[in-house]
Amino acid sequence: MTQRFVVWGSVVALLLCVESIGYAQATSDAREKDVVAAERVAEFIHTVLEADRTIYTTHAVERMTEHDVVSAEEEWEKETALPLPAQMLMLSSRLVKSKEIGLEYRLMSLWPIYEKNRPATWFERTGLEAVEGDPSKPFTGVIEKDGRRYFTAIYADRAVSSSCVTCHNAHPLSPKKNYKLHDVMGGVVISFPLSEGP
Repeated sequence: MTQRFVVWGSVVALLLCVESIGYAQATSDAREKDVVAAERVAEFIHTVLEADRTIYTTHAVERMTEHDVVSAEEEWEKETALPLPAQMLMLSSRLVKSKEIGLEYRLMSLWPIYEKNRPATWFERTGLEAVEGDPSKPFTGVIEKDGRRYFTAIYADRAVSSSCVTCHNAHPLSPKKNYKLHDVMGGVVISFPLSEGP
């Protein structure tokens, strides 16, 4: 009787173990699918941001400056001027964040003009170094914050126009003054939740 109980107990334990392994595998598969879908979403968001910034920089800022209509200035709010392309992204980012849907994006650099744009975590520093080394692909990962999982992608931010290069090279607070056209100047960080709040 005792031997039969031990055998049945072992069978039940084995079935529970197999079931938990199957559940863990299903959970792992679901999370992997979440990440693959999130990579695609991040790519969509980045494509729109990159297109908007490039169009604004080349067709608004450069064109208005070349024709002496209006220039883009850092102190644009105090002057009759356009926001710099980086400021335009920052302004749109604030508006998106105010919608409270969890989507955030910003510019960051290893050589920022302002300290607030320096990487604050190991993930951000590693990501910036990665995209500087290989700008063709983003650095991605899932981060836990406040009980939620966030997908975060860092894309290379390149100097798309001479105005980007001139501004950074001439700025008195810029720690790097030898940028050239198409150089990686930093990164665009995109982050959004994969799970609901706690």
